[in-house]
Amino acid sequence: MPLLIINEDDFESAVKRARLAAVQGDAEAQNNIGSMYYTGHGVAQNYVEAEKWFRLAAVQGHATSINNLGKMYYKGQGVVQNYAEAVKWFRLAAAQGDAESQYNLGVMFHKGEGVAQDYAEAMKWLRLAAAQGDVRAQNNIGSMYYTGHGVAQNYVEAEKWFRLAAVQGHATSINNLGKMYYKGQGVVQNYAEAVNWFRLAAVQGDAKSLFHLGGLYFEGKGVVQDFVHAHMWFNLAAASGDITAVKLRDIVETLITSQQIAEAQQMASDCKQKNFKGCE
Repeated sequence: MPLLIINEDDFESAVKRARLAAVQGDAEAQNNIGSMYYTGHGVAQNYVEAEKWFRLAAVQGHATSINNLGKMYYKGQGVVQNYAEAVKWFRLAAAQGDAESQYNLGVMFHKGEGVAQDYAEAMKWLRLAAAQGDVRAQNNIGSMYYTGHGVAQNYVEAEKWFRLAAVQGHATSINNLGKMYYKGQGVVQNYAEAVNWFRLAAVQGDAKSLFHLGGLYFEGKGVVQDFVHAHMWFNLAAASGDITAVKLRDIVETLITSQQIAEAQQMASDCKQKNFKGCE
């Protein structure tokens, strides 16, 4: 029962209809009301109210609400945090084929939260979610193969899974592919290709890709060496909280003039205002 909002009157009318349907036992409407309280969309944010409505739908077998309850127990929102209880709800939704719950179970088995740590079980649930196109699951599988965490290290397999998520626009996976091209892991080393992937993630504001672009401009790999652009990208990464980027930006400042520093700072400001698009 999606709420199609056109104006304030329509919104209020839609909420009234949703509440009426929810009170009458419509599980989808109950989930929608819960989501509104959870996000604070149109109502004051209230996790306790959100939990109440999610539970009403969950006991009817509504998979999304069951997963939402699991998340609330995982985060301790509206309920006392309880990983074991989160696992219980995620299992119920995962059994219905809910991809997000399958992913959540995979993460919990990988970390040993609410269950004994079990990499094989983690991989099982992540693969089920990944088969449904869940980009986080695909990226996590890629990371397990990349690090050899719970499986035999295999860069070719890692690249395959990162690419599956990357082509769907998943910034972390795009950055991971860029790193593999930079290092020549699972692919032929190609700095220019690394730059291409880092740029794709950078336009999403991905801090690691902003940092890597700064490094490539600093080194002159895949691009013409340019300390002004290196400063710009390091500055943007630093603004996103990357401590190493701060140190490297400061090093770059010793290699360029004060006028170039001012130019790089203006470029970074303009780039951020343009949401990281068209920055070069």
